[in-house]
Amino acid sequence: MRMEEVFTTVAVGFEAVGAAAMIVGFVIAVVLGARSLARHEGGGAAFTTLRTTLGAAILLGLEVLVAADLIRTITSKPSLEDAAILGLIVLIRTLLSMSIQIEIEGTLPWRRALTRTGGQMLGDAVARDRAAGRAAAGTDAVGAAESR
Repeated sequence: MRMEEVFTTVAVGFEAVGAAAMIVGFVIAVVLGARSLARHEGGGAAFTTLRTTLGAAILLGLEVLVAADLIRTITSKPSLEDAAILGLIVLIRTLLSMSIQIEIEGTLPWRRALTRTGGQMLGDAVARDRAAGRAAAGTDAVGAAESR
């Protein structure tokens, strides 16, 4: 197997991982939103959870897809047309990532104190959900003990 074929296979793998990140992130976002509703946090909180988590999953997927495009372009026979196409794809995906990040965080990316990736934001959403679940379970246990 030639090196070009190996790197093409790697790029396809990256594309699959990027798509899977978005699909799995969508499922996680729906589950977290439903759990927020089940805890009676209100529709606004559930929508915010769903929107933030889904945006984080899309950001993570876009980052992986940019890596796939870079691998595919770098390992192919370079041409000016390929470089221009890569540049346009990366520019579009970067603008999408920035606009999603601004929507999620409500601030410009370069104004944040810490750099956050899509994966970190997705992990934060899961951690917040777990903490809220534990808090709700603790409240339920206290309420059950008080009613005795």
